[in-house]
Amino acid sequence: MFYANTLYGNSTVHRIDELENAGPYAEVQLVNAKIEGAQKTVRKKIAEQLYSAVTDTAEELTGLLSLTAGSASVAYGGIAENDLVAQDASKPWSAESTTTTEAIALSVIRTLRSSVKISSGAGGKPDIGVTTETLFNIVSGILQVQQRFTEDKDTAKAGFTNLVFEGMILAADDYCPSGDLFVLNSNHVGFAIHKDGYFARDPWGNLTVTGVPAKSMKIFWDGNLVCSNRKAHAVHTNLS
Repeated sequence: MFYANTLYGNSTVHRIDELENAGPYAEVQLVNAKIEGAQKTVRKKIAEQLYSAVTDTAEELTGLLSLTAGSASVAYGGIAENDLVAQDASKPWSAESTTTTEAIALSVIRTLRSSVKISSGAGGKPDIGVTTETLFNIVSGILQVQQRFTEDKDTAKAGFTNLVFEGMILAADDYCPSGDLFVLNSNHVGFAIHKDGYFARDPWGNLTVTGVPAKSMKIFWDGNLVCSNRKAHAVHTNLS
């Protein structure tokens, strides 16, 4: 069971702002700018919490470190690793992580992907990799020399800098923890969002902020990161 978490951003319009932006067009532009600011706040919170290592019931996203590097005795998705043991003594719900201190290299990426291969053929290995900009630049330099990479056009259109290496998109993320490389199988991970909580807005209400009359509303995002096969994903920490 994955618990939904509520993230929100505030949008506040002070009375003095309304007076300074008189006229319908100016008022609409002002309100739109305030709403966009609240949406950016929510998106930033999602990005920051995406890598969290919290437990199921914490008041933030159950992030990628919870998925890939969680404790064997702590529940993830309502199930602890030690609570699910197969007849051959393997643990199908175990977190998959490598903590070896080493320099990032193509062989390191291959080994990490192979360690969580769940089947042969398409969709059997992780198809998304994310790491820090520092480690991404090292991999990019290696691949440019060897001429063994392409760029993914769809993600590039969305504003992401990325490479495609042996069928896996590799991207840099400013919020990724230092020294970490995550490999994810998109067939078995995603977001579950409440039908009434996808950047939903509550009504504007009057309030007084430090003695200044204002109107305020909130943007809500209610959901969590979810996984259908924990052993399809992995993290390698302590990379340089």
